[in-house]
Amino acid sequence: MIRRLSLLLLLLCSTSATSQTLMILGDSLSAGYQMPIEQAWASLLSQQLSEKGKNVTVINASISGDTSGNGLARLPGLLTKHHPDVVLVELGANDGLRGFPPTLITNNLRQIVQQIQSSDAKAIVMQIRMPPNYGKRYTTMFYEVFAKVAQQEKVPLIPFYLEQIITKPEWIMPDGLHPRPEAQSWIAHYMANELLPYL
Repeated sequence: MIRRLSLLLLLLCSTSATSQTLMILGDSLSAGYQMPIEQAWASLLSQQLSEKGKNVTVINASISGDTSGNGLARLPGLLTKHHPDVVLVELGANDGLRGFPPTLITNNLRQIVQQIQSSDAKAIVMQIRMPPNYGKRYTTMFYEVFAKVAQQEKVPLIPFYLEQIITKPEWIMPDGLHPRPEAQSWIAHYMANELLPYL
């Protein structure tokens, strides 16, 4: 009986030791824009990671419309509340759509990453790209922000999932920016593969 209890305790401890909390700090691209939250890719991500052998609790702290400045303001409270092991930063699209200066976006993202690291969590940054109608000069400068932040802060940079589905009209809403519910399971699978090496 004692041996059985000891074995059970060992199994529980080992499961607990390998479990992680992943927080997604993002905007409408992660919040499940115009759909029930349970359909959003972030809500499907935990199951995808579980199928790949990772025990990860996913906290979706994304809010539609958030800029990098909004995320920076919300971050201290989120870190205190959730104590994540890993934070995926998916912010910047709304900054770009509003024409914010790339230097402002860079500074905000760097502060976000630094706060995450100060909390002993691992930061991962997602690359974001602007539609071409914003002009080549601005879209190029905007695109370079994310690699610059990742390089300066020495954190992983993962690809922008939207680039993989933007050419599929059946997966994109009429606004040309947001994925439909039909695309969410594919996004969750794609994101699980991208995040796996860092979990």
